[in-house]
Amino acid sequence: MIEARNITRTYTGRGAFTGTRTVHALRGVDFTLPRGGAVSFIGESGCGKTTLGKILTGLESFDGGELLVDGTDLSKLSARRRAPYFRRIQLIHQDPYSALNPTRDVGQILGDPLRMRARETGATRTQQRERAAELLELVGLRPGTLAKYPHQLSGGQRQRVVIARALTVDPEALVADESVSMIDVSMRLGVLSLLRDLRERLGISLLFITHDVATARYLGEGGELHVIYRGQVIERGPTDSVVQQPVHPYTQCLLSAVPVLRGLEEPGPDRLVPLAALDERVATPGCLFAPRCPFATDGCADGRPGLTALPADGAHRHACLHPRARRVVATEAAAVH
Repeated sequence: MIEARNITRTYTGRGAFTGTRTVHALRGVDFTLPRGGAVSFIGESGCGKTTLGKILTGLESFDGGELLVDGTDLSKLSARRRAPYFRRIQLIHQDPYSALNPTRDVGQILGDPLRMRARETGATRTQQRERAAELLELVGLRPGTLAKYPHQLSGGQRQRVVIARALTVDPEALVADESVSMIDVSMRLGVLSLLRDLRERLGISLLFITHDVATARYLGEGGELHVIYRGQVIERGPTDSVVQQPVHPYTQCLLSAVPVLRGLEEPGPDRLVPLAALDERVATPGCLFAPRCPFATDGCADGRPGLTALPADGAHRHACLHPRARRVVATEAAAVH
């Protein structure tokens, strides 16, 4: 349904103590989101994944590349002609506490987009109210929730209302940006299960943005996982393949930080890959991760590698000059073996 080709986004602003500062939010990102499929983007804060989500939903522009929806290149359309395409891709906001207007009840929150949708479908007010109640039931809330205000709901319930609001315009794809990061841990699984169920029952495509490996694996089952670092995708492939057999050191660092109970470890990178601090204002002509990589060599600073397929798995690609599975053990002296 959605295809991105070499998407780039650069911000230019004034630094705190210096002159102009340029930030490369996205550096030639490519991906394909099939109809009813799932793609996950994982990376640390500031890597550009939220910028990508905003571009897909029309909230942010991009500098270069092509964004196609059902084969139509949106970069060649005017803003007015682009709007119907972006309406088919809805964003689920990260913060359910600020995403809802506290002065309006849930019925009003869902009613506004339903009235806009009714201009095309011809739905009556009664049908709109019935649709609002139906959407609440679809996301696991009772119809009586329509009369409640956001402050009367828990964090998990608010996020379900946000999801219901996104469904009011019958989208074909959802972009979930850290959709469970601000919800109580006890409620996260319920929201994740809901998103997974919507994908299976309604055939909605799902692009999931997160920094958490476990949630990316849960929602991206059967889909593709992209690991993004400083705006560049440095490893991608089938979700299970990337999680179980990571070859890029940065992916291994992310996975090594996942807590594992002693005695329940699975084969893969051990705890813990130490990372050096990095001043991202310093430009590097070579591999973006080289200044922090514990396995970098002199050659890593010479050129920036592109995505290359693994010999054993053409769908699993990486951007590393020295890709290999590693068993990394951090000692008390933070030595890497």
